[in-house]
Order: sequence, then C-alpha cells, then structure tokens
Amino acid sequence: MSAVRGMRAARIAVTAVVPAELLLVVCLVAGVRLPGWALVVAEGLVLGVLLLEARVLGRLYADRRARGARRGEAAREAVRAVVPVQVRRLLVHELRATASLGWWALRRKHGVRAGDLAAGYTGPQTAMMYGMLFVSVIETVALAFLIPWPAVHRVVLVLDVYGVLIVLALHAACVVRPHVVRSDGSLRIRYGALFDLVVPPDAVASVRVDRRYPEGRLVTVSEDGVLDLIVGSQTTVTLELTRPLPFTRPLGARGEARVVRFHADDPAALVAALKEAKAVTP
Repeated sequence: MSAVRGMRAARIAVTAVVPAELLLVVCLVAGVRLPGWALVVAEGLVLGVLLLEARVLGRLYADRRARGARRGEAAREAVRAVVPVQVRRLLVHELRATASLGWWALRRKHGVRAGDLAAGYTGPQTAMMYGMLFVSVIETVALAFLIPWPAVHRVVLVLDVYGVLIVLALHAACVVRPHVVRSDGSLRIRYGALFDLVVPPDAVASVRVDRRYPEGRLVTVSEDGVLDLIVGSQTTVTLELTRPLPFTRPLGARGEARVVRFHADDPAALVAALKEAKAVTP
C-alpha cells in the first residue's frame, strides 16, 4: 500500500468511525442504555482504525524524516495529514478522561485553586452511569462463560474491559472537572474534558437559578445565541452575558453565545458565590 493510498484509506476509515464514536459518547451522556455488544463493536472499530492509522503514520513519519524534517516537525505533519481534527479531539478527550481516573482516586479537582468554589454537575447522571457500569460488568462476565473460542474470548474481554473503562473515565472526568467560580468573579463552565468555557468577570451581565428541561444534545445552540449545556436533560442556571463569547464544541467547531444555560447540582450556591465575587471585585 503506497503512502498516498494508505493515507486515503485511513482518512476514509476515520470518517466512517467518528460518527459511531460520537454517537456512543452522546448516548452515554444522554442516559441512553446501550447493549454490551454495541460498546464492543464501537470500540473494536475504533481500535482497528487506530491500528491502521498507526501504520500509515509510521510510513508518513519516515518519509518526512527522509526529506530532512526534524522529529517533532515530521510527527506533526504526519498527524495533520492523516488524522482529522475531530478525531484528534476525541482521542485527546479519551486520554484526558482516562487520566481523570487518577485524579478521582486521589480525590483531587482539576483547575480548582484555593479560594475557588467547585460546583459539581454530575447528580443527574451518576445513577445512570453506575447502572450502565454494573450491567456492562455482568455482560462481560456472562460472555466469558458463553464464548467457547479462546481467541475470540480474549479479544471480546479486552474490548469489554476497555468499554467499561471508558464509561467510568467519562464520569470521572466530570467529577474532577467541576464548574469553578473564582474569587475574581470569573466563571469556568465545563463538562468533563469535552467542553470548557471561561467567562471573564466583565462578561457577566446577570446570573440566576433557572431550572429548565431542554431537549437536544450535550451542547445545543439556538439561532439567537443561547447555549444549552445539558446534563441529564436539564439545566439549572441561566447566565446572561454582556457580549457574545466564543466557545468550542466537543469536535472542534466554533460558535458564539450570548446566553449560557447549564446545570449545577447546587445552583443556588453557585449563583450566590458568583454574585458575591462580582460584588467584591473592583
């Protein structure tokens, strides 16, 4: 397989797999119960594409090096040529989510400093996540007894364990990356490693407790610039801005928001802390 044909095949494979992986993440966030085989198939496809891309990346890297490029430059050029930005963001998300397991085990919060208020938002999804984990573990054990072929059993076991790990890591990323109200009156709105928006103090026009039950994906934007960051089919805080703020969607697309509605487990505490911080900030 030539470098050009290999690169084309890798990009086609990625284009086919990314929607499946994104759909898996969206379903998990939305609380949709997925059968174990769906997780196995999705993660198996991702693993196959990663192996194909690793082979093509190796060839492109060697080609760039042969042309005189430095190691870092050759690696960056190879990655940009083969891996679309959407895939790079998904891989970064999975790596950060996996790293969050360590933060979770140490009971530490990411990006929370002394004097900050950490506002959790995992309440509506915690029971659902643990329920999916429990069922996934049961299915993994059941398949271990039902599959008679050793080779297939080992592959399915690895994929099952990886699927369980990803579900747990997604929840861990949300736990260790809460919303943050800083003492200077700024607000950091997050959802795990998928979404991160920093609102400076001068951009806050008003904030209030406002429970809503919108329909849509994790990140939904209306034509008039209302951004909904939905957790468990609900938002509890409405933040009106003095000016449009740019934000980045989970897969890299850009947008602007004039109003942000998001969920906090204790919205009253977040709203009070933000108002107090703005009041004492000159």
